[in-house]
Amino acid sequence: MSKKALQIHPEDNLLVALTNLEAGEAVSVNGHKVTARQEIPSKHKLALKDLKAGNKIYMYGSLVGTVTEDVPTGGLLTTENTKHDVSQYSIKSTGKSWEAPDVSKWKDKEFLGYHRPDGQVGTANYWLVVPLVFCENRNVNTIKNAFMKELGYANSNIYEQYVSDLVELYKTGKTDQIQEMTSPPSKNELSEPEPIFENVDGIKFLTHEGGCGGIRQDSEALCGLLAGYIYHPNVAGATVLSLGCQNAQIEILEEKIANLTSDLQKPLYIYEQQQSGTEYEMLTSAIRKTFLGLVEANKNERKPAPLSKLTIGMECGGSDGFSGISANPSVGHAGDLVTALGGSVILSEFPELCGVEQELIDRTTTKEMAEKFVSLMRSYSDAAEASGSGFDMNPSPGNIKDGLITDAMKSAGAAKKGGTSPIQAVLDYTEYVRKPGLNLLCTPGNDVESTTAMAGSGANIILFTTGLGTPTGNPVAPVAKVSSNSELAKKMPDIIDIDTGPVIKGEKTIEEMGAQILDYIIDLASGNIKTKAMQLNQDDFIPWKRGVSL
Repeated sequence: MSKKALQIHPEDNLLVALTNLEAGEAVSVNGHKVTARQEIPSKHKLALKDLKAGNKIYMYGSLVGTVTEDVPTGGLLTTENTKHDVSQYSIKSTGKSWEAPDVSKWKDKEFLGYHRPDGQVGTANYWLVVPLVFCENRNVNTIKNAFMKELGYANSNIYEQYVSDLVELYKTGKTDQIQEMTSPPSKNELSEPEPIFENVDGIKFLTHEGGCGGIRQDSEALCGLLAGYIYHPNVAGATVLSLGCQNAQIEILEEKIANLTSDLQKPLYIYEQQQSGTEYEMLTSAIRKTFLGLVEANKNERKPAPLSKLTIGMECGGSDGFSGISANPSVGHAGDLVTALGGSVILSEFPELCGVEQELIDRTTTKEMAEKFVSLMRSYSDAAEASGSGFDMNPSPGNIKDGLITDAMKSAGAAKKGGTSPIQAVLDYTEYVRKPGLNLLCTPGNDVESTTAMAGSGANIILFTTGLGTPTGNPVAPVAKVSSNSELAKKMPDIIDIDTGPVIKGEKTIEEMGAQILDYIIDLASGNIKTKAMQLNQDDFIPWKRGVSL
């Protein structure tokens, strides 16, 4: 029988409603009997005991806010009676002990990946075409239009067929029937193209609005990000288009690549339009060399690789009041399993670590690492406040509507994506993962800016938890969408890959769900399945301009 409410941690003084509670409805949790004073929507919080104005409230054993007025036992916590509040933190100790989970089931497991000469292993095999500056976006799209259909990478477009059918009705004088055509044809009715290169998963085109016009630091960071994408294990080679006069100079990109490796050992074709003559001359050469690069990339085949070659990025977006008790801890446990097997995990979104800093500091393995984390958090927070904002303004209207009423409450649940393992490295934006284990990466909480950054730091798979639903994907790293509740998985099956709703219903434990997710990761890394975002060609790419983005 499923529970109606949950006390997450013994020190918590509020409960999470696991289903809609009627006014006067009683629930029993851990020996406490609580009667709802009003209607409590599912995912929202009710007071476990009488709270007086000024009392602090706790979830996950962490301080997540302060009530601004009296809230009786069973009363609903809202943005009107609760404000953001967090615990202070300091570097007291590091190297917290950790008991790794049992990974004997996966000890001898492997995935089929693309081995690179530098020792990295890709979960996919892509070619990149990227601009150094926004002035080259049209040229990148021109190459895209030339390649995608001819190479068999353009998905059948049901909406294109829908418009074609509407045009045919118009041409044949049957305009009166258009109103009745309320839905496009099914994808099953359209034939999917066969790729020319069976061992190349696609050619990816990254466009952006950067490279010039902003501050020089943004262009330098962009070059660092693009260098990470070019160096990425899922990338076989790259074609880069430069205008010539922009801030993001070719030399900066080459310097950033050299910081990652002294020997790239993959094709890199760079074109500068102001030195190339006509657009026609540049693009025909770029297309020809890119095609020959694809021919070479196609010679690489999937081969067995240890699970230690996995780098899993952890992301959340469109979070709800269940995310922190189902999806996030489930992917967190999967991450602990990957860590115990020698792989790497990335936890990012620093504004959504607000309030759990002390726990993370205690999990760092050196004092220097803890100091770097504190420095990055404080400088980011100070920049947000200097602009008139702050981490406390991170929760979106959708978060609040579904029960995440303070940033500390959202952060305490979001941090569960990082599991419980020791933190082996703290990375600033565009720094690349070099150490196995859990890595903290400084990024915004913005979904696409964060996933873009994690891929640029080497994530070869990204697990993206959501309670409200989001289609986000990435050009080079497969993004698997993990729903916090079964209702979402049923409502949006075209974007959800894994449903952790059984945790909420008491049908599965966090450990069982995490094990299931690891098995899914192995299949995904081997190319046996494609995520929904991959099927939709959802290739989101937004570089972070180091201004304030929460």
